[in-house]
Amino acid sequence: MDNKGIAGNIAKSDCYVEFTPRDSGGNLIKLDSKVEAYYGNHIRKLAENVLEKLGVKNSELSITDQGALDFVIAARIEAAVKKVSDTANEFLFDIREENKTPSGKSQTRFSRLYLPGNTPKLMINAGIHKPNGLILDLEDAVAPDKKHEARFLVRNALRILHFYGAERMVRINQGERGIKDLEFVIPHFPNLILVPKCESAEDIKKVNDTIDRLKRENNIDFPVWLMPIVESAKGVMEAYNIAKSAENVVAMAIGLEDYTADLGVRRTNEGTESFFARTMLVNACKAAGIQPIDSVFSDVSDMDALAENVKKSKSLGFEGMGCIHPRQIKVIHENFAPDDVEIEKAKKIYLAFKEAKAKGLGVVSLGTKMIDAPVVKRAVSTINLAVTTGKLNKNWEEDEK
Repeated sequence: MDNKGIAGNIAKSDCYVEFTPRDSGGNLIKLDSKVEAYYGNHIRKLAENVLEKLGVKNSELSITDQGALDFVIAARIEAAVKKVSDTANEFLFDIREENKTPSGKSQTRFSRLYLPGNTPKLMINAGIHKPNGLILDLEDAVAPDKKHEARFLVRNALRILHFYGAERMVRINQGERGIKDLEFVIPHFPNLILVPKCESAEDIKKVNDTIDRLKRENNIDFPVWLMPIVESAKGVMEAYNIAKSAENVVAMAIGLEDYTADLGVRRTNEGTESFFARTMLVNACKAAGIQPIDSVFSDVSDMDALAENVKKSKSLGFEGMGCIHPRQIKVIHENFAPDDVEIEKAKKIYLAFKEAKAKGLGVVSLGTKMIDAPVVKRAVSTINLAVTTGKLNKNWEEDEK
């Protein structure tokens, strides 16, 4: 085992920590902070509390601070200590009450914003942009040598971060590393776990077996939803089996960067190279009764191209997509939300159904067209989305009279 534990970064809203065990002499804390005049004593006291909770009695701890919040400093110290110590103790902040709130199985998931799990400055105020979901990412957005320390930061963020009503999501790593990630995540009330590079129902079973064990061990009665991400040709061909593999699978996404790499082709804005995969995933999700979610759009500077991409995505049957920059959220929401034509049609169908039901009629018609149950169901869904997105007054029926 190494003699020195290192964690963190010398970056805004972060800190860099070096921890070295000693044989005697107590805990020596060295602090270099840009806010030392205001918070130096507080930071030292926090460091002492973390070391005490972890059972560290003799050490040298150096902290170079660039304005990090408490949950970041504590995560960095704990990660550094656990690189050179096998202590099982944890330093946990009290969890925000609103961060214990469950999310709904079929709630709106137009947008989900990826946040690198080892970059606190991007996490802190991300919720103010009002995405439907915030993803604390432990996979592709975190360098391999930083994944250990990112787990502590994500764990603390789940407890402390203000999500402003966004669904609390975590993307774990693939394989055994992802199973280990769950130990840091599940006891701290995530709403949804993204399972990357999913290629079979067995991948979902392994994740769920671990989630179930951790919920039992931690006495947790809390729904944890899954969103598998299909990112290979094999995954596309297994899409339906993955979609129906478990009751807590509520959505499935496609990752087009890895998928096109697997095919050996270049990803384009037109998307002809991924048309088969996207329609395959949509049909698999619709057949299984879950939400199909499209890939991210990587050009964060071209909002017009993004809007066209969202419209095309919606026309294929997708119900949301990922985003990698806050400026994409508004465009995604506006273009996935029902337009005026869709809303007016849905209102007419719903009112015709309601009138027929009041008259005791077994058949519903609108003009010369018969309306069956799936059409009514879609109309109700469109109306609900219109109300949720602010495009329709919740008391719209009163306005129609």
